Amino acid sequence: MLSNRTGLVLVTALTPAIWGTTYLVTTELLPPDRPLLAAVIRALPAGLLLVAITRRLPTGVWWWRALVLGALNIGVFFALLFVGAYRLPGGVAATVGAVQPLLVALLSAGVLGERLTPRTLLAAVAGVAGVGLLVLRADARLDTIGVAAALGGAAVMAAGVVLSKRWQSPAPLLATTGWQLVAGGLLLLPVALVVEGAPPSGLTTANLAGYAYLSLIGAALAYALWFRGLRALSATKVTFLGLLSPVVATALGWVVLGQDLTAAQGLGALIVLAALVTAQLQPTRTRRMPAPPRVLAGKES
Repeated sequence: MLSNRTGLVLVTALTPAIWGTTYLVTTELLPPDRPLLAAVIRALPAGLLLVAITRRLPTGVWWWRALVLGALNIGVFFALLFVGAYRLPGGVAATVGAVQPLLVALLSAGVLGERLTPRTLLAAVAGVAGVGLLVLRADARLDTIGVAAALGGAAVMAAGVVLSKRWQSPAPLLATTGWQLVAGGLLLLPVALVVEGAPPSGLTTANLAGYAYLSLIGAALAYALWFRGLRALSATKVTFLGLLSPVVATALGWVVLGQDLTAAQGLGALIVLAALVTAQLQPTRTRRMPAPPRVLAGKES
């Protein structure tokens, strides 16, 4: 029977698995060349729905904390992700983004006082290498601005993960999740209007279904599970689960879209999964051996 902690890890892992479906939904169901619009529709309606369900607004310091967390976890992160995705091949952007567990581990050591172990560092490096094998192509080109944006996206979300762990909200989980989604969506809205213009007219049923999936499943459900995991698990262990996203995206491309899967990609997936499992292992505790019985005058006492 699974322990409570193992069950919690598996449930939290549903979030990056859901995020891994974003590429398939975007390419197959959504209008082309509107990633920022997709980000706004993904975050803002989901956040408003959660706030309406919980009927809780921030109080006191949580007005600005919700804005900061929403910017880091959603608004600024999505904007930088958009820049990196457009200026870099997908494989390069994903590989650069895979440094996030390492950044979270370093920040957690300094901000949260979590122990930084050699095993964690090794797992983080292996995760980047595994993602590189999984998604990076030999002809991939580098772009300075794109790489900086991808690194910036990984850094701001790493900061958001660590601050989400440090700032424990007294409000219900769904309310806190809703605040962040609303804040992130409102920050993205003017950027989307300036960069992409007004939303396209005549959306199809497939478009609406794709947007509904991204908002209800990809945001409302996924972020609630993500922040639930952050409340109960260490920030470092949770962020390693994010390495599942490129694995799921690659698997769906192979199964659903008929994309080729090479031996190197298979090896990369195995390395990623090994790094993820290694990061979740609990530190071993040395057992103290009982002291031997004392012997006095030839007798055991």
